[in-house]
Amino acid sequence: MINRIRDVRRQRRMTLADVAVRCDPPTTAQTIGRLETGMRNLSLDWMNRIAAALEVEPEALVRGAEAATPKMIARLVESGAEALPREMEAILPSTLGGDGTMVALAIEVGAGDYRAGDQVWLRQLAHDDFGRALNRDVLAPRPAGRFAFGRMIDGRDGRIAILPPGAGQRQVVIDRPPWLAVAEMLVRSL
Repeated sequence: MINRIRDVRRQRRMTLADVAVRCDPPTTAQTIGRLETGMRNLSLDWMNRIAAALEVEPEALVRGAEAATPKMIARLVESGAEALPREMEAILPSTLGGDGTMVALAIEVGAGDYRAGDQVWLRQLAHDDFGRALNRDVLAPRPAGRFAFGRMIDGRDGRIAILPPGAGQRQVVIDRPPWLAVAEMLVRSL
């Protein structure tokens, strides 16, 4: 089994010290760090304590070595969709299944129907299926590691047009994107 504590902690935007203090009973940041890196064995007791501190199910902290996990690859900020400094493992909601690679988009600044703190889960489509994404929210890669996110309003001759969320936005046209991911689920904290 592979330990995912660091990915879950970073996705929750918590430091080692934050997790340590929230453990019951509290522990040290160094102990959490050793458990994350595998320098200390992750017992069932520790897994339960850390899961409670991170407010996730204990199973979210480990995965099988062969399992392909979805990646958080982009975020929506004031200037638009942008690549994360580094890909992160995304915590897949248990209700999402099916075929195709899943990716997630973190909403950091509210735009249109999206609020800060939301996560949008998207399923990558094959080129032949791009037409199914018309009038749906999509994420598409752009040159130089950038992304475009919004409503796909046109798709002809290998070009797609995306209208970003929010008032007054200009459409983005992408010529022959290598892939396209269509929004399937919005995850919003209450």
